[in-house]
Amino acid sequence: MIKTISACTSEVDDKKLAVQQILAQLSPETNLQKNAIGIVACHYEFVLSGVFKAISESLPFEVVGTISTNQSTIGETDALLFSIFVITSDELRFVKTITPSLQTDPGEVLKQSYLEAAGNEKPSLILSFAPYIMQNSGDDYVNAITEASGGVPCFGTIAIDDTLDFSNCLMLANGEDYRDNLAMVLIYGNIKPKFFVAHVSDGKILEKSALITKSAGPVLMEVNEQPIIKYFEDLGLVQASETQYALTSLPFLLDYNDGTPKVSRIFIMLTPERYALCGGLMPEGSTLYIANVDKEDILLTADQVVNQILAEVNEASGVLFYSCVGRAMTLGAEQFLEMNLINERVGANIPYLMATSGGEICPTQVSGDKAINRFHNDALIACLF
Repeated sequence: MIKTISACTSEVDDKKLAVQQILAQLSPETNLQKNAIGIVACHYEFVLSGVFKAISESLPFEVVGTISTNQSTIGETDALLFSIFVITSDELRFVKTITPSLQTDPGEVLKQSYLEAAGNEKPSLILSFAPYIMQNSGDDYVNAITEASGGVPCFGTIAIDDTLDFSNCLMLANGEDYRDNLAMVLIYGNIKPKFFVAHVSDGKILEKSALITKSAGPVLMEVNEQPIIKYFEDLGLVQASETQYALTSLPFLLDYNDGTPKVSRIFIMLTPERYALCGGLMPEGSTLYIANVDKEDILLTADQVVNQILAEVNEASGVLFYSCVGRAMTLGAEQFLEMNLINERVGANIPYLMATSGGEICPTQVSGDKAINRFHNDALIACLF
């Protein structure tokens, strides 16, 4: 049996009161089974004030997570919030590991960290929590974990804050914060999670697709053997592309042309060479699409995911959501609309936690014990336990 419990507090200054509120909601003395892990999300003010550390020290289990700009759980939706989602079970076992620094050769660091933590045992699920590191690609994290684990499903997030220089995009674990380390939770036992991904409706995809003919990691250089800036010219997007993150509501979609679902990518900025720097790898041979996302489509795709989850809710114990900060940016002044929708429809039925993300990690397909794990931008992802 798997049980989940959600709790939150908006008390960012009074450590004692914050601890009291979280413990009152979790009731660990009566709700916990043999093993447990806590997944946290919070505004960085809870780290600076010491509230995160105080809460972590009060709990009889380990906690991991990330800084997040917005969160929603048990009827609360806000920016200045500390949220926790506890997974507890007599049958499951949780193994947490924190990698060394990812500043150098992150792929190799992740492979070795996974192998040391897993040994000869293959977990059923990996939860992954990473800081935001400008020069690193989330695809490298996902690909390394997938290769090392032999395709174990991996679900998680990259931290995001509300600073201009991303200075507080921290990974969190057991009361401490980390700027260049990733945390993994390896879950062993009879757990069969279901995964959901939403980015944009098919009707919002523009007709003018292009084949990626030259790229270097997340840097898109040419499509259809012409400079990417020419593609922007044809679409009338050159002026908009000259402002960082200006195309948030026009995400790219990538078709790997291997029969797997499309994944979303955000355009970050033009490089000095007039190339497009994107939020993830842009592999050559993939087909590139541009979509036009608006408030209505964000709510529509979120509602579709909720409908799928509610159809299975009677056999589940809880659900963890991450939504790209780009979706909140598209909502503008109504940035909480997506979270409010999920709060209203899911919150009455099952424990959950939802947080904004700087990059989403979620399988697009699972067959047997092997998953096709992908790194996403501008997506809403969910893991139903």
